[in-house]
Amino acid sequence: MAKRKRLTPAQPTYLSSAPESKSALGAPLATAAPIAQVASDAAAQAALSELSAVLETARADGRLIERIALEQIDETHLVRDRLEQDEDEMGALMASLRARGQQTPIELVTLTDRPDGKTHGLISGWRRLCALRRLYEQTSESEFASIKALVIQPETAQDAYVAMVEENEIRVNLSHYERARIAVRALREGVYPNQKMALQGLFANATRAKRSKIGSFIALVEALDAVLMFPVAINEKLGLALVREITRDPQFTETLINHLRAGMRDTPVAELRILSAAVTAAEDEALTRQSESEIAEPNETSVDPAPRIRTPLPAQDTRINTQVAPGLRLGYTPGSHRIELSGAGVDDTLIQALRLWLSQR
Repeated sequence: MAKRKRLTPAQPTYLSSAPESKSALGAPLATAAPIAQVASDAAAQAALSELSAVLETARADGRLIERIALEQIDETHLVRDRLEQDEDEMGALMASLRARGQQTPIELVTLTDRPDGKTHGLISGWRRLCALRRLYEQTSESEFASIKALVIQPETAQDAYVAMVEENEIRVNLSHYERARIAVRALREGVYPNQKMALQGLFANATRAKRSKIGSFIALVEALDAVLMFPVAINEKLGLALVREITRDPQFTETLINHLRAGMRDTPVAELRILSAAVTAAEDEALTRQSESEIAEPNETSVDPAPRIRTPLPAQDTRINTQVAPGLRLGYTPGSHRIELSGAGVDDTLIQALRLWLSQR
């Protein structure tokens, strides 16, 4: 009977990997990865690509918070709307940043080809940037050397200015002077073609009456911005009174500038005192001239007892142009059947009052 051949057990690694191959020099050759490994690598690569795409989209949309070194930020990229900072408020902000860290990111825009090496320009968050810079100067701690920021890409310069104004409107209420000043600077930068579009674009969420007052303050900014030391201290009433006199009397601005330059203005109160005195003097002078113009002609009754007959209306080609109220002039030519009102006193309130009066006639 033939002898049976004994079977040997299968090699445990026979199905798990291919036999090792060697090159002519005896070095092992790389073997193909198993199907499971290839699938795993492909899935990891796809997940990484998807994550990268999500991050890039978030960055492009301004939703990705990044840490940017303070030295890389140009805070003068836009003309700032805030003219001064309250030291008490700045101290409180610094204390909050030291205790709790930065809770709200600022907004930046990417800069390119800057000779000073700045990589980002400030859109909004000026106070937080100033506070962190102060903290870093005082402590040299690394946690204050950078700032959390959303890097946005405004489509136009108008969008950038609106973002700055709206951020400050929400966080720290701007004065009328500051609002008017940013409108003036945006006009000078060519961001808007005219004053009306600047006011509507920058302060679209404000009421028409508020935009009208900001528009009035534009005349004040254009006339006195170069000489005022504490313009934010000017309240609405005084500001509108100054605008009224600037509009009414061409010499008022020059006289006021001379008073400001000659006066002691080391505090806001001192400067306000000069401004208020100038307005009072101009109003008194206007009243005096008006009173002199309204003095009646000499009474001729003793010479000619016959009553004088007054013409009820001026000649058809005679134009009336008179100051009917502070900041309000009336122009009227009977032949043209046209009445004109001009001056700083022409605003939404006056228009509504005129409409009501005309409807009740």
